[in-house]
Amino acid sequence: MATEKAANDKKVRGVFEKIPGSGVYWIRYTDADGKLRREKIGTKSAAKALVEKRRTAVREGIKLPKNFRARPVSFGELCDDYLVYAKAHNLGKDVDGYRITKLKAAFGTRPASIPLAELRDWFAEQSWEPGTFNRYRTVLALIFKLGIENQKTEANPAKLVKRRREPDGRVRFLNQYEADEEARLREAVMKKFPQHMPELDIALNTGMRRSEQYLRIDWTCVDLLRCDLYIPKTKNGASRHIPLNPEAVTAFRDLYARTKGQGPIFAAKRGGERLLGPRHWFEDALAEAKVKKFTWHDLRHTFASRLVMAGVDLRTAAELMGHKRIQMTMRYAHLAPAHKLAAVQKLSSYNAAIEKRIDVVSNQLPSSDSFNSHPTLENGVTQTHDSNGTAILKTGRGTDTRTDTRPKPTLVIASENVH
Repeated sequence: MATEKAANDKKVRGVFEKIPGSGVYWIRYTDADGKLRREKIGTKSAAKALVEKRRTAVREGIKLPKNFRARPVSFGELCDDYLVYAKAHNLGKDVDGYRITKLKAAFGTRPASIPLAELRDWFAEQSWEPGTFNRYRTVLALIFKLGIENQKTEANPAKLVKRRREPDGRVRFLNQYEADEEARLREAVMKKFPQHMPELDIALNTGMRRSEQYLRIDWTCVDLLRCDLYIPKTKNGASRHIPLNPEAVTAFRDLYARTKGQGPIFAAKRGGERLLGPRHWFEDALAEAKVKKFTWHDLRHTFASRLVMAGVDLRTAAELMGHKRIQMTMRYAHLAPAHKLAAVQKLSSYNAAIEKRIDVVSNQLPSSDSFNSHPTLENGVTQTHDSNGTAILKTGRGTDTRTDTRPKPTLVIASENVH
C-alpha cells in the first residue's frame, strides 16, 4: 500500500494540480502542430493515462480535431440565431418563425451535429403535403447553413434530406365552379361587412399578395393621378408597378376619403390601427355566400386567370403578378384555349399555301412528250433522247451519240417561305 501511494505521489511530467490540494489534475503537452495545450482532467491517475495517450498520438502524427475543446453548441442555439437573422432579412419571418419553433421543439436540446438518419426518421413521421415537407426542409437547411457561417457547426445534414415532388400549383378562381360565385360573395360582403368592400375590389383588380396589400403599401405608394400603384418590396425582393383600372381607383378613393390620406390604407374601423389581414371578415363572408374551397390568395389567382382569359400574353401577366420566373405564370396558360386554337389554325393556312405553291411549280414543268419528240436540226439532222437523257443525232450518213448538256427536268419542291 505504501509503495502504491509513493508511486502515485511521484511527480509525472505534464501532470499538475492547478490549485494545490484540490485533487483536480491537469495535463500539459505539445500537440502535433507544436501548439502547447492544457486540459482539465480530474484524478491524477486519469491525468497520467491521458497525457500518455496524447503524447502517443503526437508521435503517430495524429492531429486533434479543429473544434477540440470548443464550446458545445445545441441545435436550439442554431435555431435562435436563425430566428434573429430571419426577422432582419426574411419577408416570410412569421411563417418561418412557426417552423423554427416546431423544429426547435423536436431537436432543441440536441447537439448541433444531428445525425442524418434521425432527421430522415423525423420527417418521415410527419403527415405533411409535399409542399409543407419541402418548406420545413428548406428552413432546416438554412438553420444549418447559418450555423456553418457562424462557425458553430461544420455540416449541413438537411441538404441530404431528399425533397418531395410537388404537384402543379392549385389554381382556383371566382366563378370557376358556379357562374354566380362572385355575385354571391359581393352580396355577402355588402350585407355583413360593407366597410371591407374596397379591400375585395383592390385584391381582385391588382392581384397583390396578402402581405403586399396589408403590410407593404401605404399612401405614398398610391398615385391616383397617374393611376399607378407601387409595390416597394415584394416576396422575391424586387419592386414593381401595377396600373390601376377604374374599379381599383374607385376603391382607393373610397379609402382615401375615410383616412384623409393619413396612416395605413387599410385601417380598423375603431382605433384606426393597421389591419394585418382579412381573415376576421373574409372567411365569414365566404361561408355566408357558400363559396367553397376558396381562400384570399385565390383572389390573386382570379386576377391572373382573368388576364389570360382576356387575351393578355403570359409575359405581361407575369410582370403584373410579380412572378420572378415565367414558369409560375404558365399554370394559367390552359385558360386561353381560344388563343391556342388560333395558333394551330395558322398551321392549316401554312399547309394550304405549300400545296398551292407545289401545284403552281408542277404546272410549269415541261411535259414528257417534249422529250420524246424528234426535232429536226440543221442539214437534215434529227435529234432524239434515250431514257438516260443522252442525245442521239441521226443523219443520212449514220448515228452520232453525245451527252446532252441541257439540264434534265427535275421536280422543284416549293420553298417554305410562304407568305
